[in-house]
Amino acid sequence: MRISERVDNAVRAMAVLAEADGGLLTADSIGRSQGVSTKYLHDILRDLKRAELVRTKRGPDGGFSLSRPSDSITLADVFRAIDGPLADIHDESLRALTYAPPAESLPAVWMAIRASLRRVLETVSLADLVANDLPADVAALAAEYGLDTAARHPG
Repeated sequence: MRISERVDNAVRAMAVLAEADGGLLTADSIGRSQGVSTKYLHDILRDLKRAELVRTKRGPDGGFSLSRPSDSITLADVFRAIDGPLADIHDESLRALTYAPPAESLPAVWMAIRASLRRVLETVSLADLVANDLPADVAALAAEYGLDTAARHPG
């Protein structure tokens, strides 16, 4: 799976807003804190607003804030707002997807990928991310990845 630059920047922007705990932040201040251009960030924030994950206030005291508490917004919410469905297989419903032999079991693989993405992205909230307190199973998967990578690339 490829995590797009837009999703990465959106998650980071949402983490900054979560840390602000309801305070209003300008796109410029969010962008400076994360090294993202303001123009690019405005496009991302527009998508997040359309998905009702952020709200805006206009005027000299205006800015952006989360539309609901950070513990009720998951990383999956942000991914879907920016890139659409998780693990989309050429716009087909996985339940209806079938292949001829010898690839007939491939839809089950796609289902497993989507399920594993959901298992991580739907359980990590912005509050978890900002508190650096990931769910235990997510932290365990990350640790396993670290060990596997170290074993494949020693030194």
